[in-house]
Amino acid sequence: MTTAIAHQNDQPLLPGRLGNPDQVLKTDPRTDPRLVAACAPFNLDVALPPVPVNADSPLPEQIDFCAASEAGMATVFAALCADLPAIPNVERRTEVIKGVDGNDINLYIHTPQNVSGPLPCVYHMHGGGMVILTADDPSYRRWRDELAAAGMIAVGVEFRNGAGKLGNHPFPAGLNDCTSGLQWTFDNKASLGISKIIVSGESGGGNLALATCLQAKQDGRLEQVAGVYALCPYIYGGWAQPSQELRSLYENDNYLINCHQMEVLANVYDPEGKNAKNPLCWPYWATGEDLQGLPPHVISVNELDPLRDEGLVHYQRLMAAGVPVYSRTVNGTCHAADVLFPKAIPNVYAATVRDIKGFADSL
Repeated sequence: MTTAIAHQNDQPLLPGRLGNPDQVLKTDPRTDPRLVAACAPFNLDVALPPVPVNADSPLPEQIDFCAASEAGMATVFAALCADLPAIPNVERRTEVIKGVDGNDINLYIHTPQNVSGPLPCVYHMHGGGMVILTADDPSYRRWRDELAAAGMIAVGVEFRNGAGKLGNHPFPAGLNDCTSGLQWTFDNKASLGISKIIVSGESGGGNLALATCLQAKQDGRLEQVAGVYALCPYIYGGWAQPSQELRSLYENDNYLINCHQMEVLANVYDPEGKNAKNPLCWPYWATGEDLQGLPPHVISVNELDPLRDEGLVHYQRLMAAGVPVYSRTVNGTCHAADVLFPKAIPNVYAATVRDIKGFADSL
């Protein structure tokens, strides 16, 4: 982990807001300047405005806040990948399946053209704290195209959200949909030309990737998952009173996302708080016994992300449980930047795609 090497009275300052409570993304010397330039038009390079609700607000008000956040974030994320040239030689289709709860689930299947033989599949869950955004958003369509162009089949699952236009469906609705889509993808490996399935996602999708694997273990279906690639996973659940041990929650708070916002999303996902320590809801709380015997994992985190340290703790626990795992920290980047900023940091974006492909090929 890189730290800011500034000095005052011959004492090194701590990084980020630990050393300077007024630090923002654009003034943090660690930040890639290309990200600052990309965030500036949306005022995301400075502190976010106060969140108007909290976990004690009436639930309808929290849900309304999430819906408004979804509309704003979807617009920003679409702009961050707008005007990029289309990715050629990728076929796209939508499969509609029935979930375990009897609901329809869209699976968006992206397949590279002019390839032969079975290919690894990235079964992808999008970000949004399990509460907002959709797999059909432009940034996620682009992500699946990139994965397919790299020589993999990408399947994006349109799971039910806790709020927003695909809500209001709290835990475990979204996880149930991810599990149903994984079952269908596994059952249709031969017809889809799939050799193995890597479960992946960023932020809330990182939560669901880890939880889908844990659910598969509980259900005796672990053969469906060859590996898990979780990016900047949103897995802690306790942001209302964050642990001092998770230093990044203080160091990088208000860099693109903040603890108050995450607290509201978490409350909408599990409104009664009955699953606060349930690893299927919040994988951070998985025990060594829960983790033993899982397939290989990658935990990828962003240096300037409030969520960085919960991902690193999970990596350490996987390692202690004997799971084949490695971790990577994408320096100079805020939350999920290596997925959401293809125009601003194309080399970083491409490096993450390459790493997912390399992980898939290694299994």
